[in-house]
Amino acid sequence: MATRSMQQWFDAYGASHLDPTNKAIHWVCVPVIYWCVVALLFSIPTPAWSPLPHLWAVAAVVLVTVFYARISIPIMVGMVLWSLFCLWSCRLVSIHVAWPLWAVSVGLFVLAWIGQFYGHKVEGKKPSFLEDIQFLMIGPAWLMGFIYRRLGLSY
Repeated sequence: MATRSMQQWFDAYGASHLDPTNKAIHWVCVPVIYWCVVALLFSIPTPAWSPLPHLWAVAAVVLVTVFYARISIPIMVGMVLWSLFCLWSCRLVSIHVAWPLWAVSVGLFVLAWIGQFYGHKVEGKKPSFLEDIQFLMIGPAWLMGFIYRRLGLSY
């Protein structure tokens, strides 16, 4: 099975993200959902045998990095930076926010998915991940692609 190029993924994803309202919602909700997944994994206690703190969140970031590396090294670099920011901010939230990190992330996760589905209702097209689960990983990269183009970088 041939692997799609990053541009092919972006084109396929973009086909159901043409409406300006849906795009705007995605600019907020996709990064929030990504952060929430990292935060939920960050909240799982690290096994006593692991020398690595927050093992599950770090392991997920490594797997995500491999996924992006297979398609685009430049996008992978941007997503690694975003993932590191997520890990760092999870640490800050876990220290400085009165509610447990898992509770904050569950609440934000639910609100962000409501936003996503509303955006797709406005768009009139179903979410891409219903066609292929890999699109859950393409959404954040698609936004990163916009940032790269704005900065004049290639992916």
